[in-house]
Amino acid sequence: MAKIGSFIDNKYEILKKIGQGGMSVVYLAMDKRLNKQWAVKELQKYTKNANNEVVIQSAIAEANMIKKLDHPALPRIVDIIEEDKVIYVVMDYIEGETLEYVVNNQGAQSQDLVIDWAKQLTEVLHYLHTRTPAIIYRDMKPSNVMLKPDGNIKVIDFGIAREYKESNLNDTTYLGTRGYAAPEQFGGKGQTDARTDIYCLGMTLYHLITGKNPMEPPYEIYPIRYWNPSLSGGLENIIEKCVQLNPKDRYQSCAELLYALEHYEEEDDAFKTAQKKKLNKFIMASISTMIFLSAGLGSIFAKNSLNKSDYNNNLLQAEKATNGTDKRNHCIKAISILPQNSEAYEKLIETYKDNNIFSVEEAIEFKEQVVQYLPDLQKSRDYGQVAYDIGRLYWYYYEYGDNDPENTQITKMINSITWFNDAVNNSSKDDDYHDTALIYKKIGTFYKELQTRVNEGASVKGLYKSYFEDLVELVEIVSDKKESEIVKLETYKLVFNSFENYGYDFKADDIKKDQVIALFNNVKKEVETIKTSSTKTTAMKDYVNSRKEAVDKAIENAYLFKEMEVD
Repeated sequence: MAKIGSFIDNKYEILKKIGQGGMSVVYLAMDKRLNKQWAVKELQKYTKNANNEVVIQSAIAEANMIKKLDHPALPRIVDIIEEDKVIYVVMDYIEGETLEYVVNNQGAQSQDLVIDWAKQLTEVLHYLHTRTPAIIYRDMKPSNVMLKPDGNIKVIDFGIAREYKESNLNDTTYLGTRGYAAPEQFGGKGQTDARTDIYCLGMTLYHLITGKNPMEPPYEIYPIRYWNPSLSGGLENIIEKCVQLNPKDRYQSCAELLYALEHYEEEDDAFKTAQKKKLNKFIMASISTMIFLSAGLGSIFAKNSLNKSDYNNNLLQAEKATNGTDKRNHCIKAISILPQNSEAYEKLIETYKDNNIFSVEEAIEFKEQVVQYLPDLQKSRDYGQVAYDIGRLYWYYYEYGDNDPENTQITKMINSITWFNDAVNNSSKDDDYHDTALIYKKIGTFYKELQTRVNEGASVKGLYKSYFEDLVELVEIVSDKKESEIVKLETYKLVFNSFENYGYDFKADDIKKDQVIALFNNVKKEVETIKTSSTKTTAMKDYVNSRKEAVDKAIENAYLFKEMEVD
């Protein structure tokens, strides 16, 4: 075991032990470099014990699984350190108490609190189940849920979570906590899936609302109103459905369970009886109405079919068109017919890029004729990708008309911020463009913030460090991917302009000269690899190459003297 006051990896000082389980010890540690507290899970390695393999694999699998996740109710893994006899997993330190501690010390919890926790837990399980592949948590119980001081919860301990494999008929081992674990978690009784977590959650809610631990006598699960008649019959029905022995009899997804929790009063037997009476009256009154509706529905389906046909025809005409105006008009017409479909938007964006210029006139056309339809597209999962592509259209192709290349570049970036912001907000880290959109947004925001501070006479110190780091990441992105020559050259031109204009500012914000030189050399090398295919990109490459000597001199001048204060 780690000693209090000792250091792990010369970085994390062990402050105290805060928890212990069957396979691990958890410590509170202080990161001396960041002055931040972390939780450190220590797992022993027993090489002569056959079970040692399971312990090590579980620890590493848990850490690698959590590292891929991004949800406010899940802890982050920040470091994995393997030593001769132990593995240390460094993760978020979560303040608060476990729900097990809460129910053990306060007894049964109020219905409103339990329903709120149930919704939060259902949402995080839904997030896990909708990953690719799906992640099945398998160990939901009060001791694995932390209640933070702000009332929100975090799910901890992924030691027995697994990725769902469709080809598996059974789980080969039993892992879980008796009393909370579903029947299929006992080896050989079927593969665990989303419904397994729903069972475990049902048992957890039972414990919280009744104060009765399913691991203790009487072991049998009674309806919750047996213990407290004042509880909701709807909540009772929800919990009973969660803990059915046959997975087919439970809620089939967390989305279905969440809907039930949000309408728990409607799950009450008395409510359902009253609704059935109303429904019978409604059915009789509706039979005659349905006869007349059928004719109307037929016309609606016919109209939808015509719309789809008209939409596809306009896209086809856009493909056949020989000039940009006709292509754009057909795309815009298609968008007006089915504004919720992304294909016409993407085709229009590509049309705007045909001659490597997105003109002021085309930007006005886009705002006046296309932006009005975007609210319909925002309801679609495709909106994030479209917003990202619109952002890149402005960033790389917008020709503002200013003769000053630097002013034009800044205008492009500031105009793109809104679109990259939408792309980030309408995507997840699983989307290929998410992280890149975030970089574009941050760089564009830098220029906007810089202009504001300069105009207001405020200090600009501190802005440039993160900007430089974002430039490094952007260069890596456009260099690694099969980006167009114009995208690469615009990026490299931005880097060169930054070195010329902000060399002293980079130094003042503690960017080392060797970091700047490394990026400069990398960009020079990448420029040489570009084979241009148009007059515009050839001119761009010539411009970038012509700036090499001036940029090199600007860097040398910036780092020639002792560091100066820059405001």
